[in-house]
Amino acid sequence: MDLVLEPPQGVAPVLLGMSLDETVSALSPWGEPRVLTRRTRTSVKVSTECDGIGFQALLEDGQQVTAIELWWPGEDTDTSTRVLLNGDDVFRTPAEDIFRNAAANGWHVDESQPENPIIPGVSLGFTRQTSQEVPRDPEGLPLYITSVLVAGGDYYAYRSQGDA
Repeated sequence: MDLVLEPPQGVAPVLLGMSLDETVSALSPWGEPRVLTRRTRTSVKVSTECDGIGFQALLEDGQQVTAIELWWPGEDTDTSTRVLLNGDDVFRTPAEDIFRNAAANGWHVDESQPENPIIPGVSLGFTRQTSQEVPRDPEGLPLYITSVLVAGGDYYAYRSQGDA
């Protein structure tokens, strides 16, 4: 199975703007999704797995999906599911290749926070952190991305405010 990142629309079967009920219904074929709410805020998280890939839909306003995050299944976990961005398998292609290909597409990759690079405006956020034993680059970062977030175009605007 392929899960295709389509910023800023989402990751099928979940699209940004979907309601909680629509999100639960879309994810139910993979198993019973967990719906988690924060007691102090209105945010809701719908969480499930697709063939070992963690899938979380975030409804940060409690009403509609504002972001979708996918998680690498972890070392020694076998999955046939691919998470694709412009044809690249996000969790199996070296991070530097993902970022180089994104730049070749005309996207600006902000690596000012090396463990959490983003592509603002698109909006894609990546995590390069793990406590697991994985291959690392000379700076100690995992060679591969460990999670990716797809959101609306302004999601990472706060990171570029200091540049204005």
